[in-house]
Amino acid sequence: MPQDRPDDAFAWIDAQRERRDRAGLVRRLSPRPADSPLLDLASNDYLGLARHPEVTAAAAAAAQRWGAGSTGSRLVTGSTELHTTLERELADFCGFEAALVFSSGYAANLAAVSALSGRDALIVSDAGNHASLIDGCRLSRAEVAVVPHADPDAVRKALGAAEEDTREEAAEGAGAVPARRRALAVSDSVFSVDGDAAPLAALAAACRAHGAALVVDEAHGLGVLGEGGRGAVHGAGLAGAPDVVVTATLSKSLGSQGGVVLGPARVIEHLLNTARTFIFDTGLNPAAVGAALASLRLLRREPERAARVRTVAMGLYGRLTAAGLTAVRPDASVVSVRAPSPEQAVRWAADCRAAGLLVGCFRPPSVPDGISRLRLTARGDLTEEQVGRAVDVIVKTAPTA
Repeated sequence: MPQDRPDDAFAWIDAQRERRDRAGLVRRLSPRPADSPLLDLASNDYLGLARHPEVTAAAAAAAQRWGAGSTGSRLVTGSTELHTTLERELADFCGFEAALVFSSGYAANLAAVSALSGRDALIVSDAGNHASLIDGCRLSRAEVAVVPHADPDAVRKALGAAEEDTREEAAEGAGAVPARRRALAVSDSVFSVDGDAAPLAALAAACRAHGAALVVDEAHGLGVLGEGGRGAVHGAGLAGAPDVVVTATLSKSLGSQGGVVLGPARVIEHLLNTARTFIFDTGLNPAAVGAALASLRLLRREPERAARVRTVAMGLYGRLTAAGLTAVRPDASVVSVRAPSPEQAVRWAADCRAAGLLVGCFRPPSVPDGISRLRLTARGDLTEEQVGRAVDVIVKTAPTA
C-alpha cells in the first residue's frame, strides 16, 4: 500500500488503483482499427448505419460545406441550417412539436432533467436509469426519490407522498392553498444493462394523477421500437403529449453522434434559454448532423430495419438460453447474459475476443444490481450465419459456475 507523502497530492489515486486491481475492476482503452476482423456484438450501431455509404457520404458533404467544426455555441455561430433541418425532421418523425439538438445524448439528458426541475422540485427516478439521468438529477439540486426498477406504483406513491407533505406544510402555515409543486418522473425507455423496456403507459398515468411531467430517455428505443423505429414513447401512444418530454442520442441507431430533446415547443424554448449544456457547449459538428440526418431519412425509407433488429435480438436470446445460459429476454436490441463473477465476465469477454467475437462486458459499478454480465447488442445488418457463429463462440467460451 503506497504511503501518503506531504508532497504527493495524488497518492490517493495509487491506493484506489490498487483496490480496483484487487477487485478485478480495472478498465482499459482498446483502440479498434478501421477495418476490424472481429464480429461486432458490442457497439451500439443497432441499424448498422455508421458505415452505410449514404451516411458517410452525407457526413463528408456536410463537413466540406459547413466546415469540420460548428465554430461556437448554438446561440452564437454553432447553429447551421443543417441543424435546423435535423431538428424539424426528428420532431416530425418522433411525433413531437419541437426538437433541440445537443452535442451528445449525455448533454441532452443533463439539460432536460436539470432545466425542467430545480431546487424546489421533486424528481422520481428509476433505480435502473442511465448515469446521464442520474447526473442530471444530481445537478438539478432537486429532491430526488429513487424508486424500484420499472415500478409505476412506486412512482405514484412517491409523487403522492410529496403532494401530502406540501398540503401538511401549508396547513401548518397561514392556511393558504399551496401551489402545486413542480415534479417529474425520469426513466429510460429501454434500460441499457438488461435491455428491458419501461412500462411507459403506466408511468404516464402515474404522473398525470399528480400533475407531474414524464421525461423518457429513448437512447435504446429510437430506431428499434415503435412504428418504423419511432421509439417506445411513440409506440405507447405518448408522442406529442403536452406532459411528456423525450431525450435521445444520435450515436446508436442513427450511427452518428449527438443528442436531442423532443417535446412541446414551450419546453424546447425553455431549454434553449436555460439549459447550461446547450448555452455553454459548442454545437454539434456539421458532419455528425449530416450523418444523423441521412440515417433518419434512410430509416424512413426502410422502416423494416427496426423490426430486423428485434428479430436478431430474439434469435440470440433463444439460441443462448437453449444452450443453457442465463439471459434476459430482450425488449429491444440489448441481450444480457449473466456471468458468475466480475473476473469471469472479463475473462469470458477476452476469450470471445480471442475467438473473433467482440462483446460488451458490464460489471460493478456500471451495473446497479452488482451482477456482472456480457452485454450483446443485436444489429439489424447481421446475417443468420453471423448470429449462429456468435452464439457458438459465446457458448464454447462460457465459464463454468
